[in-house]
Amino acid sequence: MQTPWEYRYAHRMQKMGSSVIRELLKLTEQPDIISFGGGLPAPEVFPVKEFKEACNIVLDTLGAQALQYGTTEGYTPLREMIARHTRRYGIQVEAGNICITSGSQQALDFMGRLFLNRGDYIVVESPTYLGALQAWNAYGAQYISVPSDENGMIVDELEKALRIGPKFIYILPNFQNPSGSTLTLERRLKLVELADRYGVPIIEDDPYGQLRFEGEHLPSVALLDSQYRQDNGTYTGNVIYLSTFSKLLSPGLRLAWVIAPEQVTRKIVMTKQAADLHTATFNQIVAYEVGKGGFLDEHVKVIRATYKERRDAMLETMDEIFPSEVRWTRPQGGMFLWGILPDWMDATELFKTAIDKKVAFVPGAAFHPNGGGKNTMRLNFSYCSPDAIREGITRLGLLLREEVAKGARQKYLYE
Repeated sequence: MQTPWEYRYAHRMQKMGSSVIRELLKLTEQPDIISFGGGLPAPEVFPVKEFKEACNIVLDTLGAQALQYGTTEGYTPLREMIARHTRRYGIQVEAGNICITSGSQQALDFMGRLFLNRGDYIVVESPTYLGALQAWNAYGAQYISVPSDENGMIVDELEKALRIGPKFIYILPNFQNPSGSTLTLERRLKLVELADRYGVPIIEDDPYGQLRFEGEHLPSVALLDSQYRQDNGTYTGNVIYLSTFSKLLSPGLRLAWVIAPEQVTRKIVMTKQAADLHTATFNQIVAYEVGKGGFLDEHVKVIRATYKERRDAMLETMDEIFPSEVRWTRPQGGMFLWGILPDWMDATELFKTAIDKKVAFVPGAAFHPNGGGKNTMRLNFSYCSPDAIREGITRLGLLLREEVAKGARQKYLYE
């Protein structure tokens, strides 16, 4: 007799589902498909040589420590290095404000464990990062969507959302996933002021902030909040800041970090103790060995140059091939741009046809927690070579021309 497993799962599983993106992208595994779907860094920029040397050094000099259990907070030299890098941007943090997590996805999950009761509200941009929605659906979260444009969240629409009493505001201010938009300085300042006025914390997710390849650097929301509160040498702000080594060194390391006031960091440490005790010691020590001595500063220049070339290839080909009825963002950094199709077009249906044309993207509806976005799509430019990008965008552009022409004919017939 088989066990009736469907009656045994916890209630939280009712709100959990497979990643729409990962399920769709199973269709793109054929080697002849050019995929702009995954959020993958360029493997060509992985510092393989530096990792090989670092692994040997670590095993030769710190082998016993690297293969042993570690502290929950994370490897102290690594946290101190992150603190030094962070202070360069004006945020006065120490190692005690930092906890190393097993990827940013674990950090997002911890935000849910710490703050969410079933039915609690979260303010998010629309569209927003799908991985965050997946993490918080498990805790029964409800979402208040604030619309966004090419300049990020439309903060003028935020105040009415804050009156509902959300647990926190979640925002990706730099080269947002999925849209590629960047929150302007004016909007960042207003966000900080409104969050303070209503007593609502901000979760600032910043995996792409160092991947700017044109335009001026903007201060983080965490820094603006610290200045607004006039913190004097101690980070006690209203912002919890998340970032990662996945886009700077390697996603396979599964290394990210949370910066928070120390009282919050202590709670995060308690949460992590219950989850996995600590992030992999070996990975942390190797990452520190690779990253120390200014290597990250030089390596990120290589990443920026690579991604700029690929973004330019995508934008130039879209300008040339895409029909005028389609619009798209022009990100100044990061890994993604956002396409907006005519209102009547369904990106999920287009995806199915695109697969037949051997090109793939991600339909945008999944990034809208409260519906909408049927006519939108996310395109990743970091992974494919410039030549592959030109070929893939040409395939997609010709398909879009066909679909737009078909839609025009149908409209003519019904008028």
